Order: sequence, then C-alpha cells, then structure tokens
Amino acid sequence: MAGLTITVAQQKGGSGKTTLAANLAVALAQRGYRVAVLDTDPQGSLGRWFMERRERTGGSPGIDFATASAWGVSWECEKLAADHDFVIIDTPPKIDSDLRPALRESDLVLVPVASSHVDLWATESVLELAQRVGRPVLLVLNRASGRAKLTAEVMAQIDGLDAPRARSVLGNRVIFAEVLGEGTGVTEKAGKGPAAVELEMLVDEIGVVLAALS
Repeated sequence: MAGLTITVAQQKGGSGKTTLAANLAVALAQRGYRVAVLDTDPQGSLGRWFMERRERTGGSPGIDFATASAWGVSWECEKLAADHDFVIIDTPPKIDSDLRPALRESDLVLVPVASSHVDLWATESVLELAQRVGRPVLLVLNRASGRAKLTAEVMAQIDGLDAPRARSVLGNRVIFAEVLGEGTGVTEKAGKGPAAVELEMLVDEIGVVLAALS
C-alpha cells in the first residue's frame, strides 16, 4: 500500500511553511513511521535543514530526503510513496501552475496561516487552487501571536474561509526557528515543552483527518 502525501502550501512567504514541514516529518518519524521529505522550493530551505544540518548532527533515523522540480513531483512522489508511510512536500511561496502537480499528488494540503490579515488574504488563492484540483485542505494557525485579541480575530476570520481549521494552534515560539537551524525538530529538542505539545496535538489531528478521508 502506497504511503500518504501531505503538501504544505502557502502563497505568502514567512508563514512558517518549511518549519511546519520539517517538524511534522520529525514528529511522524519519532512515532515509527517511514517518512520522506520532498523539497520543490527553489530556495531549498528544507534541503538545507536536512543536508547541511540534520545529516551532520545525526538526527533520529526514519527520514529520507529528495528534491524535484514542479513538473517532476508526480514521478518523485510515486517513487517515495512506494517505500514510505508519509511523503511531506514543501512548496514555493507562490501560487501558479507550478504548484498544481504537488497539489494533485496530495492526500491532504496543509495551509499554515500566520496571525496577520495579510496572511489571510494570501490563503484564499491557495484554497481556490486546491479546490480546482479537488484536494482536501486543513488550515493551520501558525506563529500565533501572544496577543489574545489578535489571535482570536484571525481565528474568527479563518473560520469564515471555505476550508476547515485545525483546532491545534502553533504559537510564535523561538524554538521553531532554532530547530530549523539545528537540523532537528521541537519534539526532539524539547519533547515535553509547549511547542512539542502543540505539534504533537496537530499530528494527532492530522491523523484523524486522514482517517476520515480514507
């Protein structure tokens, strides 16, 4: 049975897309799943996390890495899904025809939305493209502000979009930036810390969503 593919997509840069992809991969690998991360972003941030940091620091096993151009995604995904339980795709911060191949391969599209109105506006384009290719979406409030009023306002507006929002919320915590530079994940660095707890809750929720879709 082929593995499941999760694509992380967002039009606006700075949404925490690559950070979410890396931490999701680590958390799934720690649960014993065979995970592959596929970097389709020309900036190569996920590749640098893996090749320049993770491999050198001896991160926990269970994660493989590959790259692909936009139009090579289908072939690469098929190959990776044959040998892994999950394939996590990181995509460029743009919305155009180059994103379609990654979305088409997805069992679920995760869309991180930071606590700003600008991020909300950018999200609508991602949703439209995912709907065109008929793929399910889960919105994730990411880098949530410590200002309760702003976070509540953004949550309310997310709930007005045409896609479900994860109940799990990832806070704007320094550790997320730290682990990306170290080649690790928050569940490895501080397994009992608040960031790891938030991430684990999101992984549980993603599992429930995927099970309901199957």
